Amino acid sequence: MILPILYSFRRCPYAMRARLAIIAGGKHVELREVALRDKPASMLGASPKGTVPVLVLPDGDVIDQSLDIMRWATMRADGTVPPSDPAIIVLNDGPFKHHLDRCKYVDRYPSDGIDHREAATEILGRLDARLSDSGRLCSDPEAFTDLAVMPFVRQFAATDRSYFDDLQFAYLHAWLAGHLRSDLFVRAMVRVRPWSPGDAPTVFPPDASAPIGAPQIGRTIRV
Repeated sequence: MILPILYSFRRCPYAMRARLAIIAGGKHVELREVALRDKPASMLGASPKGTVPVLVLPDGDVIDQSLDIMRWATMRADGTVPPSDPAIIVLNDGPFKHHLDRCKYVDRYPSDGIDHREAATEILGRLDARLSDSGRLCSDPEAFTDLAVMPFVRQFAATDRSYFDDLQFAYLHAWLAGHLRSDLFVRAMVRVRPWSPGDAPTVFPPDASAPIGAPQIGRTIRV
């Protein structure tokens, strides 16, 4: 069987959420890890924009937007996809990512990183309030919205771990910790060497015969 080909980069949050959805949706792909400084010609030929993730289907069709790959991965037999909360995803991909980049990459953006960190923190506070009801950002059991947002919250937390740990967002902390210790996340973060033409295919996810669903994040006890 010819598998779809996924060009990915392990630490990229966009590629990360695509891999999470592929596992949660029970799909199998050929994983090609990309060295960002030496992008494969085959990837650039499929998607000249040159950013990951890029999914090349067996019929030659290309999906090069992470949310579209998530929809492909989680599509049900009847052609529907799990419900999601577009407003939260737009908030994450727009304002939150804007502020995250400017507090993480201070050398790249000539702006006040502290102000952007505070703006990103305000958005995290809104997510914390949302999580207080059910422990999820969206009620769908397959957690499409949560998988789309979590890699970016993880990236923010890693930017200054002590700052993040000191935030009084109990629900957000529990939610992120639950995702990071899940089997789904561990499998999504498998380490593979950068792909080169002629390499044997790497089937993803590892132990692909046993796909698992999204992590079951329990409701946080109110404190």
